[in-house]
Amino acid sequence: MKNPLFRIFFGLSSFQALAMFRRGIFYTFLAVYLRTGLGLTVTETTLFETIPMILNVMFQTFVWGRIVDRFQLRRSLIIVGELVAGIGHVLMWYFHSIAPDGRSAGWVIITGLAIIEIFWSMSNIGWSAYIADVYDAESRNSIQGKLASIGGGGRIIGALIGGLLYDGFRRADPGWGFREGGIFFVSAAVMLVSVVPLLFMPEGGINWRDGPEKGLRVSSRKHPDRQSELDCEAGSSGASANSGYSRAPEVSIAFGNSPGNLWVFSLFLGAMLLINSGVNSLGAFRAQFLDLAEGFAASARAISLVSTIESLALIVVGLMVGTLGRRIGIQRLLLAGTCSGLVSLVLYIIAPGMGLVFVAAVFKGVSDASVVAASYTFASTLIPPEKRGRWFAVYNATFFLSWGVSATFISGPIIDGLIGAGAGPVLAYRAGFASAAFLIVLGLALLLVVVEAMRRKAWGKED
Repeated sequence: MKNPLFRIFFGLSSFQALAMFRRGIFYTFLAVYLRTGLGLTVTETTLFETIPMILNVMFQTFVWGRIVDRFQLRRSLIIVGELVAGIGHVLMWYFHSIAPDGRSAGWVIITGLAIIEIFWSMSNIGWSAYIADVYDAESRNSIQGKLASIGGGGRIIGALIGGLLYDGFRRADPGWGFREGGIFFVSAAVMLVSVVPLLFMPEGGINWRDGPEKGLRVSSRKHPDRQSELDCEAGSSGASANSGYSRAPEVSIAFGNSPGNLWVFSLFLGAMLLINSGVNSLGAFRAQFLDLAEGFAASARAISLVSTIESLALIVVGLMVGTLGRRIGIQRLLLAGTCSGLVSLVLYIIAPGMGLVFVAAVFKGVSDASVVAASYTFASTLIPPEKRGRWFAVYNATFFLSWGVSATFISGPIIDGLIGAGAGPVLAYRAGFASAAFLIVLGLALLLVVVEAMRRKAWGKED
């Protein structure tokens, strides 16, 4: 592996595949286990995402982001974070297994994930900054799409194995894989193995210099690495990261630390928080919804199949987002991905049977691939290289907080409240999905304001 581009992409893609594998095996059925196996309420089951994600954001913003900027550490933080998380999963299973009752065991898992997430946040911020260091703005959308596709493959395998382990290969009760530790142990082993390819990658940092290979960026303030995004938005697929500023008025926007840029970035963050909260709320309740005896009464295999279809859609679209970004522009790609997430939720709300659920999974996969790649590229063009640690920590917050906050404070209470009031559980969950869809509508409206603000600013600069 003498080619640094190949070595770096091999390391990143291997890590991504394994990371999504352990997410698929661990999180696909965790909410169901907490609800039906350990007896937590619907709102309480969302806390395994909310509390850890709040700590993740706090430590990314106030601790690890500052370390990333000050010492220019990237790879090291990813490695340390994954190693600690792997060991933490084994300890979490042990303390959960000796808990006196189901509810206590559930709270042990929530607490354990919260502690683990403090160190996982090292990996998250290191990953975001590393990609921005190595790849120019034009390449990031394509790279993120490819990594999302590779990760989707890992998640498919993880969800399938998780479905097998969850009920002991159909030889035990549902939840066996968590109770006996199989899911915990496999997840921990995968985390430890995932750091091996990272050992052969350079550290990263804004002072890291590339070789002659095309695609690696030069980390110098003399080279406006964010310009490629402007060329990409204007539809110029062959633009170089250092070829000068595009004159396309719809995308010519002032970068740097100007108040106007900070205002646009803040609006963008607000839009992404709402959009991600709506789309990712689906993940908090989907398995529980499909598992309802009063509803679909889906088996573990059927729930795994829904996750697999979603991942397949993510893989296909992930391989295409680079081309789509060049052809229709990052802004339109982000808007399309947002609309796809909204369609997915609407289909869950109206689905009379599993047929529409499978269709909804396709739209969810399309949304995940498009929104993740396009929003990251969009954000990276607004962030000065010397502030990547802190600013990416804030951007990452819009994603990580979306995994639980809205589910805990909006959708979860709605579901519990309706069930407590005597409404059927199927209706209650559909109402929860409707609240998530409303968040996406609000985020989409704010995103349109951001796009219009950028156009007005660009046209003003042209004049």
